[in-house]
Amino acid sequence: MDNENHLVGEKHDENPPQETITFKSLGLNDVLCEACEKLGWKIPTKIQCEALPVAFQNRDIIGLAETGSGKTGAFALPILQALLASPQRLFALVLTPTRELAYQISEQFEALGSSIGVKCAVIVGGMDMMSQSIVLAKKPHIVIATPGRLVDHLENTKGFSLRSIRYLVMDEADRILNMDFEVDLDKILKILSSSSTRSTYLYSATMTKKVAKLQRASLRDPVKVEVSDKYSTVEKLQQSYLFIPAKYKDVYLVSILNDMSGKSVIVFSSTCTTTLRLALLTRNLGFTTVPLHGQMSQTKRLGALNKFKGKARSILIATDVASRGLDIPHVDVVINYDIPTHSKDYIHRVGRTARAGRSGKSITFVTQYDIELYQRIEYLIGKQLTQYVAHEDEVMLLLERVNEADRQARIQIKEIDDGKKDNRQKRKRKDKQNDDLDEMKSSNKKRKHEYNDSENGFGVKKHLKKKRINK
Repeated sequence: MDNENHLVGEKHDENPPQETITFKSLGLNDVLCEACEKLGWKIPTKIQCEALPVAFQNRDIIGLAETGSGKTGAFALPILQALLASPQRLFALVLTPTRELAYQISEQFEALGSSIGVKCAVIVGGMDMMSQSIVLAKKPHIVIATPGRLVDHLENTKGFSLRSIRYLVMDEADRILNMDFEVDLDKILKILSSSSTRSTYLYSATMTKKVAKLQRASLRDPVKVEVSDKYSTVEKLQQSYLFIPAKYKDVYLVSILNDMSGKSVIVFSSTCTTTLRLALLTRNLGFTTVPLHGQMSQTKRLGALNKFKGKARSILIATDVASRGLDIPHVDVVINYDIPTHSKDYIHRVGRTARAGRSGKSITFVTQYDIELYQRIEYLIGKQLTQYVAHEDEVMLLLERVNEADRQARIQIKEIDDGKKDNRQKRKRKDKQNDDLDEMKSSNKKRKHEYNDSENGFGVKKHLKKKRINK
């Protein structure tokens, strides 16, 4: 029993009487209560009810919460309240597994802390190191970072130190550890060193062996707050499956998107190529679609997310880069075009809808090749999915149009690839021309140097100079 307490800390009451609880009654000050009200946060979520009182006691927290449960607010609000009480630059560090999640957390901090002038810095890969160094030199209150890029700055940016931070948050800790950030995380923890004045919050969707090990290494006598089972989906999510032949996935997708017209939809696929193809295919049929995948630049990824969040696009087609942590409000439907190979990814994908108490729907395509993966998902979540009703005769009426849109999409992809090849060849030619020019300049300098040396070798200039001096 003692070992268990050492591993997970105290267990907090999981079922507070949420109906009577307000942010004010949890101990949040008036300034932040007003900020919550402006954001439309009327009552605290379950994880906030559990975590806030513990955080206000300056205790370390290990939080296990389902995705979409409001855990960003659970750690942001206590940090901002403490910052308001004793202002300090470089006050808190938040570590996240992805760039998109880092920007999202920054937006949440800035929205909640707008009235107190909170300054945040997002430090992630894919952005200019020098620009980030300038931002860090201004000493923001909150640093939100991915582990790899933060280590780069801790090791190479002069004058940058986080030894005095008062709060450390590791969000989506299970995913940070699964993405090979373990070494970077160890470096960060060693650099920060242990401090009796620092509070540490570790939030994770699952309690893995790696997370337990990280907890022992970084938290002091933590309180465990948990609002869901180990693997679960939210109650208001309607989960269904559609068993179809693999060759008809495209036409069934288009049929469902027609049925879901006017709703906000995320479609998950397994590869970047499929994501782009489906985005082009659906655009060719008149849908307002935007892709999101790992081969896009950081600027384009953020642009795609903002278009979808701002409702300029109603359909987001994405790889699993978008399935964890991103708070995209009002997603009505999630479609698993490709069934996830890892069952846990199913939880995170469908967790994009039915967030923060809202209802939602998920539809998973199951082909003749996916039976085993589908059975694993049902075993993991402990329930059977209902069958989605699709009328085959009506769906097949779209087949010819969908096939033509797919043909056009494949041509467009080839044109994009050819354009990239042409650009690479142009860059190579330009680089070669620059190399030739550099070589020519170098050769001219060398000849000039040799000519001067040869003159001096005969002693002509030196001799004349000496004569003038003698005169």
